[in-house]
Amino acid sequence: MTESNTETKGKVRKWLKRFGWAGFLFFFIKGLVWLAVFWGLGNLINC
Repeated sequence: MTESNTETKGKVRKWLKRFGWAGFLFFFIKGLVWLAVFWGLGNLINC
């Protein structure tokens, strides 16, 4: 691996630890809900 790739992975891990799994899961589920909303609206409009 390159040095910059290793640094990037370290930064991501540091960010995730700081942010916490609860925050990560919150935004992940929130994103999935928005995808479901837009999918449902698309089906409703297109019938």
